[in-house]
Amino acid sequence: MTSQVIIEGIVKAIELITSGNPEVLEITLRTLYVSSVGTALSAAYSVPLGAAIGLKKIRGHQILKGIFNGLIGLPTVTLGLLLYLFFSHSGPLGILNLLYTTSGIAIGQAILITPVIVSFTSSAVEAVDPEFRELARTLGASRLGETLTILSEAKNGVILAVMAAFNRGIGELGVALMVGGNIRGFTRVLTTTISLETARGEIPLSIALAIILLAIVLTLSLAINLIRRRA
Repeated sequence: MTSQVIIEGIVKAIELITSGNPEVLEITLRTLYVSSVGTALSAAYSVPLGAAIGLKKIRGHQILKGIFNGLIGLPTVTLGLLLYLFFSHSGPLGILNLLYTTSGIAIGQAILITPVIVSFTSSAVEAVDPEFRELARTLGASRLGETLTILSEAKNGVILAVMAAFNRGIGELGVALMVGGNIRGFTRVLTTTISLETARGEIPLSIALAIILLAIVLTLSLAINLIRRRA
């Protein structure tokens, strides 16, 4: 029975992809958009913060690194609940009208993946040969120039950090469901749709959407690995 359901799910996935189902395409594109915005937003401040921690330019950097390492496993439903309380009309950020919007989901994902980028970036920076830092100082580089030099040497680790963060964001459910509300045509993404269709008993469709989600993650991973090899 189980194998039959899985086969039906695979066949359904092929049908949805080849037929260009407009609703599935819309949900997939929205998923990619939200996760891309959230990852870009998080990377904008998390990479510099991770570099500063890795270069030990922040007082209490070891404590900060331990905190971010611990937050990597933050339950998404916990963060989703907190954001719901903050974004609700009676919450402190209710005036921004972020609840039940794709912007709210993107911000939530950015917060969720911040520990991943910070922790991985700081570890990548710490792994760079100290001689590069000394060389940058010898050549008279400014503090910003020194940081950029180290990040250039640690770029593979930084890329992996951002990639891991994107995969964490696109596969989460708690934030997308509680902040977005899974509104059809507005905030519905792949993970929330999979959850909904499973609850309805539409297992083949759920498997099909799960396959599409997995294909996105694997395609991204393979593409980044190819880019790294060519670089």
